[in-house]
Amino acid sequence: MVVGGFLLMQVAPYGRDHSNPPVINEPDWDSPETRALAERACFDCHSNETVWPWYSHVAPVSWLVQHDVDEGRQVLNFSAWGYGRNEGEEGEEMAEAVWEGEMPPAQFLLTHPEARLTEAEKQQLARGLAATGSSSGGGESGEQGDDD
Repeated sequence: MVVGGFLLMQVAPYGRDHSNPPVINEPDWDSPETRALAERACFDCHSNETVWPWYSHVAPVSWLVQHDVDEGRQVLNFSAWGYGRNEGEEGEEMAEAVWEGEMPPAQFLLTHPEARLTEAEKQQLARGLAATGSSSGGGESGEQGDDD
């Protein structure tokens, strides 16, 4: 009976759309280091460059992963910077979330140890996000903040 229920859950359509829409516009990163830290600790939920782990294909875990990514992209999407409804684009708010340990969330770190930042990396990311979020405009599609 339990096995039958588990197998039935696998056919539920929610949690199976593991798509990554195209990158529309990235912020003007204050440095390549800030982008690299954000990619490591934030991009799986807050960009269109999500790396979908194996367990994201198995219900009911897939439902939770899909929900977290959908919600993360709605609040802040580094791949659609300046487009739509990204309440999280305020630099100080992003920095505060990192400083206070809200981001990346503890449950994410359990399955993504590479996203765990040292205190120095947290400070660097928070400062970089504050600077990036306070700059006006965004980079061109696919631009990753390279300075000339």
